[in-house]
Amino acid sequence: MHSTDAMHSTDARNSTDVRTGTDVRTATITAGPVAASPRLDFAKSARNAFRALIGFDAAAREGIDPALVELIQIRASHINHCAYCLHMHTNDARKAGENEDRLHMIPVWREARHFFTAREQAALALTEAVTLVADGGVPDDIYAEAATHFDDTELAHVLALIFTINTWNRIALSTTKQAGTDTR
Repeated sequence: MHSTDAMHSTDARNSTDVRTGTDVRTATITAGPVAASPRLDFAKSARNAFRALIGFDAAAREGIDPALVELIQIRASHINHCAYCLHMHTNDARKAGENEDRLHMIPVWREARHFFTAREQAALALTEAVTLVADGGVPDDIYAEAATHFDDTELAHVLALIFTINTWNRIALSTTKQAGTDTR
């Protein structure tokens, strides 16, 4: 059971019904995520890999509007169920001038297209396809649509940004980083 996905844990036990004397299976349900055991600090334990990823992330952002950077990072973090990154990037998006209405619509952007420009929609669709690449690759139509909104350099940077946020999500999830504990 993954600690961030667990909404309830069940502790099942056999007991005897005192009225009838029969064995009864009872369960106790505990609400909330199961506390994870402490895991390594990736930044300290793999310093060179961590620094390389920071450098890759910084290079990926070059030339991309900071608000779009955050939309991409938020959407990938939603898909990956990374509460740590989602918390961090929604806060960063607000600092970049993003408004609450749009932040709330990111997970359902297809149903709320009027909140997003065609360029942002293309980036969000590409983010979803790359993040879910194991589900069928990156469809040609999604890639082609993104290519109509970004030149080759911009598109390469958008892709690099999608790669980095997916890596950051996996680091945060694997090491059980807790939402709200970002110390940047």
